Amino acid sequence: MDSRLTCKSGRLVALSLAALLAATPPTAFAEDAASAGDAASAEDADEPQGFSEEVVVTAHALSGDGLSEAAVVLQGEALQRDLADNVGATIARQPGIHNASFGEAVGRPVVHGMGGPRVRVMEDRIDAMDASITSGDHAVTIEPFLANQVEVLKGPSTLLYGSGAIGGVVGIHTGRIPHTMPEGVDGRATVRAGDNGRRSNVGFRLDGGGRFAWHVDGFTRSAGEYDIPGFAESARFRAAEEAEEEEEHHEEGEEGEDHEEHEGEGHEDEEEAFGHLPGSQADGQGGAIGFSWIGERGFVGASISRLNYDYGLPGGAHAHHHEEEEEHHDEEEGHDDEHEVDHEEEHEDEHDHEEEVEGDVTLDLEQTRFDFEGAVEDPFAGLSALNFRFASNDYAHTEIEPSGEVGTRFAVDSYEGRIELAQTDGIGLDGVGGMQFARRSFSAIGEEAFVPPVDTSSVGAFLATEYDFDAFDLESGVRMERVKHEPQHGSDASFTAMSASLGAVVPTGNALLGIHGGYSARAPAAEELYSDGPHLATNSFEVGDPSLDVESAWHGSATLAWEDDRASISATAYATAFRDHIYTYTTGDVEDGLPVIRYGQADASLRGLDLAGSVTVAKHAVGHVALTFMADTVTASVDVTGNDRLPRLPPSRLGLGVRVAHRCYSADVDFVRVFQQDEVADFELPTDAYNDLRLHLAATYNVGGGTLRAFLQGRNLTDEEQRHHTSIIKDLAPAPGRTLIAGLEMAF
Repeated sequence: MDSRLTCKSGRLVALSLAALLAATPPTAFAEDAASAGDAASAEDADEPQGFSEEVVVTAHALSGDGLSEAAVVLQGEALQRDLADNVGATIARQPGIHNASFGEAVGRPVVHGMGGPRVRVMEDRIDAMDASITSGDHAVTIEPFLANQVEVLKGPSTLLYGSGAIGGVVGIHTGRIPHTMPEGVDGRATVRAGDNGRRSNVGFRLDGGGRFAWHVDGFTRSAGEYDIPGFAESARFRAAEEAEEEEEHHEEGEEGEDHEEHEGEGHEDEEEAFGHLPGSQADGQGGAIGFSWIGERGFVGASISRLNYDYGLPGGAHAHHHEEEEEHHDEEEGHDDEHEVDHEEEHEDEHDHEEEVEGDVTLDLEQTRFDFEGAVEDPFAGLSALNFRFASNDYAHTEIEPSGEVGTRFAVDSYEGRIELAQTDGIGLDGVGGMQFARRSFSAIGEEAFVPPVDTSSVGAFLATEYDFDAFDLESGVRMERVKHEPQHGSDASFTAMSASLGAVVPTGNALLGIHGGYSARAPAAEELYSDGPHLATNSFEVGDPSLDVESAWHGSATLAWEDDRASISATAYATAFRDHIYTYTTGDVEDGLPVIRYGQADASLRGLDLAGSVTVAKHAVGHVALTFMADTVTASVDVTGNDRLPRLPPSRLGLGVRVAHRCYSADVDFVRVFQQDEVADFELPTDAYNDLRLHLAATYNVGGGTLRAFLQGRNLTDEEQRHHTSIIKDLAPAPGRTLIAGLEMAF
């Protein structure tokens, strides 16, 4: 390849790189680890790219040309444009997918209105094995900037990966265990810097071969508290607080005036969080090494990875709870006239202590993970492949109070493995069968140990087939899984979950029709069964239900995809009927100064629509102009008397975009309208509508044997107040305001 740049002079690019590196604080190397990957070349300019780049999934063991359900793959330039500090935010602009955020450091995907334990987040086909399903403030320990590609598979056909995937599977492929022998050394490196919060990210990955294939990657990131366009608390939340205070004042009369004045002062202090979000800072670093021995018929390899992540917890739930406890204590002491003088002195000491510990709770996370994988082609007669995958994980995080004291320590020691046997008969019938096993030891010690220590084990067997007829492809699958929970206190619980699916893919000319029906079952998670205590991050007192039964669902969907040289469209309609759906509801009671939230079970229904497409309005030899669009909506209800809304249901969205590509340059303008969500559960506030305008400018150069990509990105360019209704702290912590990010990505 010509060593000269194909577009601009090499001197200009070198100066740009030097300037960006000089502007990056040495301690703020960051998250883009190895993310630069697969930067688009000039030849890619002819391909219009919109909100959903592809409708092909490789995470499914069978389908290569299409699925009976909708799927999304992000890779290459499309992945680089959407990369964020967490998995949920990275894929949240795809139709049917939202982000259950907790500031920018934490985000877990919500797929078709379902999240938590119903969405399985995997690293190289093995669960993340962290504590992210335990609480919304716990981060997913998979670094999106290290991904070769991110895949999303929606619906019950994900039964290949466990009952926890009833809502969907998000698979991050890192390539840390090489499957093939590289020719020489391949690598990627990324440098990014942003103005909002003075964020910076640096990462790299290298893959090479010799006597064996090897891999190494690393990243480091830094971000301060980010800017927001207004108050941290939403207007609806502030109005609700004022109404509550007025009601208390009316009930208490003059006797409660002093108490009211004290609470009002505290509220004014909270309202002072204007223009930036306290507790939204984050710093992290991590990396991995891996190697494989590769032979003529297969490979065997291993990797070890390490992650350290320190981040703040915005929202102030911990602090609010402590203040309420102190006020309650003051009131009790105030009724004791004999100790009035002592109480005044004690109150002064407590006030001084409160001033000393002002601040936000921070979370210190550490994880060490070991992965092993092996594969053999044609291991036995009648079988085309055998694959074995195993991973063990040592995870812990400590929640540190503003005083520096340890509040709660969560720990997860776990392992998971799967064995797959693939068969191809050569006449159209393909099949994959196997088993999956896992064990998870969870413990929490401290004031927020609302879930007791629990050991959870599971074993499952699955079989999936695909038969290629002349006019259509037929997919089928079945899974049986056994799950057992063994709490340190309380009775053991065992569940058997059976799942089955059947679908057809019918190609007709330029169109593809997919029809799917299935039955899926999910065993209750330990948190749903055994929670019983204050959960300060969510400002609630959570109460589980040990009598919960298996959750099951009948699901149906239809997907229509069509494309030609200048246009494409994909639409998916889906509906799910739950039996014994497990959900949370606020009772209206108060325990330890916190509202009580209980886990319940009732029949429920869910339905929605996803839409995405693009139209090329102009095309020439070295570029094109394309319009893109997306839309999604979901509704749900619970079969109960009274309010039948599920909490934190995603709002409807409509998106439009323009992409212009010319030679090695590209410009993307994307606009998304997120509508108001007023279909809310009891004690849940509606969320206002907002707009999200983004701009992405990029230039890609061929440099020697590699590719250099420079970009400038603007997010929330209108600086609007954006609150994710799927977030448990959406009324306390909005998304970042206007943000500009510049970066360089090198692949060789």
